[in-house]
Amino acid sequence: MTNHIAFIGAGNMACALIGGLLADGIAPDRLSATDLSIEKCASLHDATGIRTLQDNREAAAMADVVVLAVKPQVVRQVAEELAETIRKRQPLVISIAAGIRCDSLQTWLGGDVALVRSMPNTPALIQSAASVLYATPQVNASQREKAESLLRAVGLTQWVDDEALMDAVTALSGSGPAYFFLVMEAMEDAAKTLGLPEETARLLTLQTAFGAARMALESSDSSAILRSKVTSPGGTTERAVAVLEEGGIRALFQRTLAAARDRSIEISTDLGAR
Repeated sequence: MTNHIAFIGAGNMACALIGGLLADGIAPDRLSATDLSIEKCASLHDATGIRTLQDNREAAAMADVVVLAVKPQVVRQVAEELAETIRKRQPLVISIAAGIRCDSLQTWLGGDVALVRSMPNTPALIQSAASVLYATPQVNASQREKAESLLRAVGLTQWVDDEALMDAVTALSGSGPAYFFLVMEAMEDAAKTLGLPEETARLLTLQTAFGAARMALESSDSSAILRSKVTSPGGTTERAVAVLEEGGIRALFQRTLAAARDRSIEISTDLGAR
């Protein structure tokens, strides 16, 4: 895929990507990661065999791909620290920092950088992410493939051609796991009020969610068609779905995603270059 990948930051998402790459057969000596904590560096090295260090510039200086995996609040500081090294080395830079737009990153990194912005979601921790990528014009076809291969190590990937859509992506897949957790929580609570034991309610809810998601992934039918196939006229499912529809579930999700998108825009503005 590439010669060397340096992760700037070794938090949960970086570790998930590192684990996915190693599982895909990437040799440990082709990966490195930085962290301010000596203990975190030692622990990651012991667990994976990759090189770990505390110097961001040293890591970037030997990389063909640099992954910015630090918290959004410190991206500017880290990017400005790396700017000279990036200018000399000219690697592909992949940012997985939520809410940081490419124009801000370009400013902080010195401009004219081959830059990919990505939004993996938390199921990356179990190699089941939905990751969306956006590339600046400086990114060539080979670099796009490198970025996609890296994110594919933790799940599904999709590209968008308009960076503004990343706010909608954040609202859907970025925040989406929490929506499903809430629905599952509500279903469990409702099942318990109907008399089911707590553990039975939990397991039935989780397996039902898993099975429905797997059916949707493996079927060529739309979600609407799949729903209609399991909704027999006059049956229990039809009555239950009618309650959800009468309760305004579609409008509620419209408001939910719009609220998350709007907050994503606010955060991007607050964290952006000034």
